[in-house]
Amino acid sequence: MENIIFMSNEGVSTISLNRPKSYNALDAQTLLELLETIKKVRDNDDKIVILTGEGPAFCAGGDINMMNDVLASDNFEKSMDLITELTLELYLLPKLVITAVNGSVAGLGLSLALNSDYIIAEEEAEFGVLFAGIGLVPDGGAHFHLEERLGAHKAKQFIWGMEKIKGEKVKKMGLADIITNKRAVLEANDLTKTLKFAPLLAMIETKLLLHNIKKDKLISYLEAEKQSQLKMSQTKDHKEGVRAFLSKEMPHFTSK
Repeated sequence: MENIIFMSNEGVSTISLNRPKSYNALDAQTLLELLETIKKVRDNDDKIVILTGEGPAFCAGGDINMMNDVLASDNFEKSMDLITELTLELYLLPKLVITAVNGSVAGLGLSLALNSDYIIAEEEAEFGVLFAGIGLVPDGGAHFHLEERLGAHKAKQFIWGMEKIKGEKVKKMGLADIITNKRAVLEANDLTKTLKFAPLLAMIETKLLLHNIKKDKLISYLEAEKQSQLKMSQTKDHKEGVRAFLSKEMPHFTSK
């Protein structure tokens, strides 16, 4: 694999996004490789998974070039179905999943991070939804996971606010479980050492009980996100958001 690094060691599978020059932005190839890796991990004997990113950021979100190609072509349905499959595979993974957030995490990358059992973030790691900045709605189950962690009202405001937050504010809001002053992946490794002495089978059973009961709700959110994303992709606001992003200008939205 080119864009994913996988390692299994002493009962822990580590999956690293490996597009550091692009801040680990998720293009079609990376999404496919990540899905393939998660399926491989599902069938191995490891009980713990660490998800992290190589380089200065965990994940900057969906690759803007991929989004343009997808939204302007007949590949939209296929690409959104890939995101749906990836989201469900990770949500129902019979392992404890730890996301180690280094640097920034935004957009689809945040959806990915939220789809875990523990989120560890470095003190300077910035969290942002940011979809609204290009006239789109969050996808990858972001509405579901933000509602779970924040409640519907705060989830709406965080999505609309397009702000980046970091440090203790991330933990106070409920978006991270542990804030660390060392590398997030090292903190994740420390957590795995503690978890190895825990009743992992019972913990995983609790996870699956809770997640299987909510699976249909997540599927409903994913389908709604797909329909809303298609609708928003056809607006002038989306075109203006992309133009402004690529030219590093402030967008001028007109609600059209």
